[in-house]
Amino acid sequence: MTENKKIIRGSGGGGSPPAPPQPTRTPDTLHSRQFATFLDLISEGEIEGSATASKEGITDRTSTAYKNAYLKDVFLNDTPVLKATASSSNPSDSDFNFQNVTFTSRFGTSNQTKIDGIESSSSITPVGVVVTASSPVTRQITNTNVDRVKITVSFPQLQKATTEGDLLGSTVQLKVSVQYNSGGFTDLFTDTITGRTADAYQKDYSVKITGSFPVDIRVSRVTADSTDSTLIDSFQWSSLAEIIDDSNTYANSAYNAIRLDSQQFSSIPRRKFRIRGIKVRIPGAGASSSGTPTIDTATGRIVYPDGYIFNGVMGSAVWCSCPAMILLDLLTTERYGFGTHITDSSIDLFSFVTASKFANTLVDDGFGGQEARFSCNVNIQSSSEAFDLINELAGVMRAMPIWSTGTVLLAQDSPKDASYIFSLANVSSDGFNYTGSSLKQRHSVVSVSYFNMDTQEIDFEIFENTSLINKIGTVVKQVKGFGCTSRGQAQRLAKAISFSEGNESELCTFTTSLEAGLLVRPGAVIEINDPVRAGVRRGGKLSAVASTTVVTVDDTQHTDLPTTDSPTLTLVLPDGTIETKDISDITNGVITVSSAFSQTPNVGTMYLIQNTAVQAQKFRVITVEEIDGINYTITALSYVNEKYAFIEDGASLPIRTVSKLNELKPPPSNLSAVETIVPINNQAVSKIFISWQPIVGVTEYQVNYRYENSNFVSEKVSRPDFQIINSQLGTYEIQVFSYNVQGQLSATSNDLTFEAVGKTARPQDVTNLRIEPLSDQFVRLRFDKATDVDVTHGGNVVIRSSNNPDGTATFSNSVNVIPDLPGNVSESIVPNIVNGTYIVKFRDDGGRLSEGEAKVVLIQTVPNTIPKLTVLTDREDLDSPPFAGTKVDCFFSDDVNGLVLGSLVTLDSEPDFDAIADFDFLGAVDLTGGSYEFANTLDLGGKQPLRLRRHFVTQGFYPNDLIDKRSGNIDTWTDFDAATAFDVGATLLVATTDLDPDLSTSATYSQSGGTISINKTSHGYSVGDFVDVTFTSGAGVNGRYEIATVPNANSFHLNATVAQTTSGNCTYGANFSRFNPFVNGTYIGRGFKFRCEMDSNDPAQSIEIDQLGYTAELESRTETSLGNAGASAGGFIASGTSTKSVVFTDSFFTGQSGTSIAANSILPSIGITIENAVVGDFFALSNISSTGFDIDIKNGSSNVNRNFKYSATGFGRGS
Repeated sequence: MTENKKIIRGSGGGGSPPAPPQPTRTPDTLHSRQFATFLDLISEGEIEGSATASKEGITDRTSTAYKNAYLKDVFLNDTPVLKATASSSNPSDSDFNFQNVTFTSRFGTSNQTKIDGIESSSSITPVGVVVTASSPVTRQITNTNVDRVKITVSFPQLQKATTEGDLLGSTVQLKVSVQYNSGGFTDLFTDTITGRTADAYQKDYSVKITGSFPVDIRVSRVTADSTDSTLIDSFQWSSLAEIIDDSNTYANSAYNAIRLDSQQFSSIPRRKFRIRGIKVRIPGAGASSSGTPTIDTATGRIVYPDGYIFNGVMGSAVWCSCPAMILLDLLTTERYGFGTHITDSSIDLFSFVTASKFANTLVDDGFGGQEARFSCNVNIQSSSEAFDLINELAGVMRAMPIWSTGTVLLAQDSPKDASYIFSLANVSSDGFNYTGSSLKQRHSVVSVSYFNMDTQEIDFEIFENTSLINKIGTVVKQVKGFGCTSRGQAQRLAKAISFSEGNESELCTFTTSLEAGLLVRPGAVIEINDPVRAGVRRGGKLSAVASTTVVTVDDTQHTDLPTTDSPTLTLVLPDGTIETKDISDITNGVITVSSAFSQTPNVGTMYLIQNTAVQAQKFRVITVEEIDGINYTITALSYVNEKYAFIEDGASLPIRTVSKLNELKPPPSNLSAVETIVPINNQAVSKIFISWQPIVGVTEYQVNYRYENSNFVSEKVSRPDFQIINSQLGTYEIQVFSYNVQGQLSATSNDLTFEAVGKTARPQDVTNLRIEPLSDQFVRLRFDKATDVDVTHGGNVVIRSSNNPDGTATFSNSVNVIPDLPGNVSESIVPNIVNGTYIVKFRDDGGRLSEGEAKVVLIQTVPNTIPKLTVLTDREDLDSPPFAGTKVDCFFSDDVNGLVLGSLVTLDSEPDFDAIADFDFLGAVDLTGGSYEFANTLDLGGKQPLRLRRHFVTQGFYPNDLIDKRSGNIDTWTDFDAATAFDVGATLLVATTDLDPDLSTSATYSQSGGTISINKTSHGYSVGDFVDVTFTSGAGVNGRYEIATVPNANSFHLNATVAQTTSGNCTYGANFSRFNPFVNGTYIGRGFKFRCEMDSNDPAQSIEIDQLGYTAELESRTETSLGNAGASAGGFIASGTSTKSVVFTDSFFTGQSGTSIAANSILPSIGITIENAVVGDFFALSNISSTGFDIDIKNGSSNVNRNFKYSATGFGRGS
């Protein structure tokens, strides 16, 4: 066999052949992602919210800027979502430290809405069907509880292989559509998936259900199906989840929802939120126009106006950092505090406000700025013993809560004067016992920990007492600054602790009698003369009293009676207060003071003598303990009044010295005061004018005054008089000192105690009241003009009326006939009440009414010359059952047989159901008032001028008068013994429409945010009209709305009560006017609604509606053919040769269903005059109606053409 071989020859090509290109593989860019949503409970509500937004002044919580600002306060693993330097209104993508974060907050309001998209439960149904371009996949949801669905699609792979071995990505487009109740499919969205994956890739789509069931969901493939085996891009609808969202609103709880991309975290991140917390009440507008406290939004400090006077009324709740108001909120709030046991009535609000003022006073922060003396920023996350928590909060402001005689008050360590004196004469034989801390118990270094808001870490502020370190070395005391976030406050706390250990650590304990034990309270400052320590006896008991200026002391042999170095005498007065007077002379134990004590001292009362050489010790009472019902043990701590200047300003403690170079001037003499009421800026202001005899060589004086033992107010003046503006009823203590050339005060002052009346006196009675009839609609009342300044400037003239003409009418059972008049008028035109009584009083600018009642009785002042038709008399009180209309916060009481205001208390809140004595009048009267809308609307059938006369009899009364229910200052009560109730009122109102009041018009609507647009062609309504709207589809809220705007003839806009987005169909009624005060008079319209509004300014007083109703009348009217559209200039109408129809110029009222006059039961009377009549002419009338009549003028049996005139007499004038 022969082997065939082939030989191939060539040149070799010059080298090795090139390597083939490497295949391209597109990166795998499609990855399934998961998101996690967290609900974090932040606080009880309502809270202020974002700290950053508040500081930036962003108040609209729904705005994008607010939400972005809040993201600066959301920390994930200690990193903020949005950088602090970013713009809140328009941040860039690079400003976000985390991507794909969705954040929603609720602030703990009682009416907050739920957060959408929070899953409560879900049901997953496998689908597992491949979606092709020609075969969309549809699934139906029939469960009407479903809020949304989640569609999951899966791609086994998405890639394309080429012949060169490349693996590339691809693109697939799909579409999701929805159909509601078989109404046809609507495309929701189209999505494009682009990229490459060699593994399974899933993607979810969420669809919110917005229509009616059943609901069909369809998934379609838009991209053509692959026919190439190298292109793998098929997908299937994997599953369908039917989701029911959480519908809880978590009312009164502040919480956040945050949705995170799990791709950015390896585990659940730590979440922190920087917020401004619970809103608490702060004091409201002050008395005597002294201003309203505000909040410093940068720090939360309460800013009190200069001269602010708290009137006992708290204002609205706001965020603040005031520890006093935070403690008050904790004590009185039921939800998370002690409000079920403690209410405002059992709290001395004035002591809390006093503590708040002291806490919010600006002090040096130690670093070149100023801040509130005490602030509290604390997050209480766990339950605590009530006693411990209350004391911790009180300790923030160096206060001590005290429960005394059923009232909680705050005793604060603040500068104050002594309130009682002690010596060996009023303590037991054991005397005064002192205990102090040893040097071993003291600390040379105090370290206070506080939370640093910037670093979000615990920091420490350290105060070192260098002089003490040199003595005992470094001894550290560790203290936790409760609620402290300020370095300056921590520094002051450390300094105060160190100061107290060195200067206020001595305890004095002694036993005293019942008299002193009952007067002295914890927190009070006392003065002690202890001969053992002082070396001299300066205190004891008076042995004789000659007058308010001359007294005799006991034991003159052992008592030091100085006559130099400005001696003073301090006495305990009969009312338990102490006063100090300068001593002018001492002779054989008889002391004469330079000015009289405000009361004559009792023999045996305590006295204390001091001068600049020897002064009494000062202590602050810590505890008062009853021993045996007769004796009390008092424990007090040494007290330095000047420590605050040392702690806060670094001032040196004053050294008490006497120097002839600084010889003190005597105080001024002849101190006197007088009180007047004067007009200032058109307002009545009471003032105390103080004057004195000037001292030679003195150019400045210091006036100290205080009201009712409050803190002294000091003023420096350069003239010998001074004014206290806005004086109040009560005792003023006035002290006047002289300054010398060195600016030093006289050692003593000239003191005066003045009993001020303020503006509490009632105005004079109205005099010379008389009446002048004007018409059947109006009368004129005249009276002498008020002479009281607080009436003529800011006061009122109050005119009331009653339908009782029999002399039983009183101010309390009458109602206002017109709005209150200015106090400087002397006459007024008022509606004619026909039969009844007018009662007039003066009211001053403080709301006090004159004592007496000026009355005048009116009985049918003008003859009723014009006939009237009574259309309807409606008496709601005579209906069966009475007052069957719509009641809001009021009810019909069988006890008083009238309509009365409701109560603030519900049966559910009563702990002992069997203890309720009266179910009708349970608890205090609701001060928000109440209203009653008449059961029926009056319909005249057409627009008419209608005379309305009201039936309105009321009276104020005390349903369950308890002093504890009255929150106002007792000096402001208009009545103490519940004889009359003046602080209540009632107003009768009427609203009108020109349309059929039962009209119901169908329309469509759409709502976006807070604006509802009603769409109806040629609706004819105007801005200010009121309409009742019923929303028959969509989520609109039914109710009575005022038309806000009318953009065109085919739509009008309403302001919604709930912001949302919705639309649908609706019906609306006739357009009524606003409810206006109903006084006797003429009103024009077709339909009439009536409402009674009731109010009370005192929770102990209610108002009783005894008679409520109206009489509707139409006046008689005669119309002639003169001016008729079908008549000649002379008023003649040609009859023609057939029946002539005449149309009245204005229609008449002939009756209407629902009134006292049946339809067409009262027809107008027609009179005919034929101008050119001949013998045998006669006429016949027919078809008489409200709008006209037919006439035939005949002679024999045939109609003849004659000119005639007509006159028609009936009731009403329709239009």
